[in-house]
Amino acid sequence: MSEEHSYPWPAASATGVGSWPGEDPDEAVRTILGELPDLPHLPELPARGVGADMLGRTLGLLVDMPAEVQPSGWRVADTPGRDLGRAHSFLSYDLDALTEHARDFTGTLKIQAAGPWTLAGTVELRSGQRMVADPGACRDLAESHLEGLLAHIAEVGRRVPGARLLVQVDEPSLPAVLTGSLPTASGFGRLPAVDRVRVEEVLRVLFSAIAGAGAVPAVHCCAEGAPVDLLRRSGARLIGLDAALLGRRHDEMLGTAVEAGTGLMLGVVPGADPTPAQARRMSDPAATVSSVRELWNRLGIGPELLTRAVVTTPSCGLAGASPGHARQALKAVRDGARVLRDEPRR
Repeated sequence: MSEEHSYPWPAASATGVGSWPGEDPDEAVRTILGELPDLPHLPELPARGVGADMLGRTLGLLVDMPAEVQPSGWRVADTPGRDLGRAHSFLSYDLDALTEHARDFTGTLKIQAAGPWTLAGTVELRSGQRMVADPGACRDLAESHLEGLLAHIAEVGRRVPGARLLVQVDEPSLPAVLTGSLPTASGFGRLPAVDRVRVEEVLRVLFSAIAGAGAVPAVHCCAEGAPVDLLRRSGARLIGLDAALLGRRHDEMLGTAVEAGTGLMLGVVPGADPTPAQARRMSDPAATVSSVRELWNRLGIGPELLTRAVVTTPSCGLAGASPGHARQALKAVRDGARVLRDEPRR
């Protein structure tokens, strides 16, 4: 490394991706703060129903762009209705729980929101076609998303004034947007790929605005084919990926990202209840992070940077896991992070 990079999270940090099982925001926030003291996050609780998941929470943040749930999913609406009302109520409950239990927190706190391209690839226009098919709609969505997310950052900052916020933009649909693999409304065709320059431009504006608001821009994409170079160039300080999907073909772009000072949030335990083999692996902290150490050895970057640049996580959200596995997953990623600190090479 030719220069030292600073990271806005403690060494040997672990965190969750976002979602959590159950319906009680007070219990969820207490659990996250207790299990992930170095880098806790505001959990999402999709089990409560429509509006409580990642998409619903984020659609509730949009400014002057109401949406409602149709049999096919979320769709742009003329006026705000019951579905958005539920989303606003759920977020209010979550923020109240965060205020109650984290008002004196002074470290780095992560919040999450769906990204503009995942929204565009998921939410439908009134015609039933996905928003990503309409460049004008995508432009309006990006502007509304940016304004709403900045207001959310400010609100969380008022509620937890001692925290430094890390804002994770969830973009699981981004690879499909870039490759043109999203189905049309009929299901018989595929929507055209969105130009990479346009995708990068929208994300760069978003990440720059997050940084301008005093927060740390991060992005998470657990899908195959995550565009690491594009995300790095867009200004993300932390890129979240599923470690199980990373191979030698990713080494160059990951090495470039780390050398540029970009952190890696690597998923090392399953988001759903494990198979017996996975459970045995989770019980051994060294085995849990073996893929991370192998990656680091391939990159040829000094071991002293490993514990600073890498944050360990589950591979995806834990909403579909049993409460027992969810807690075990957090313990596993926390113990794995400590192994990376104490034994970066083996």
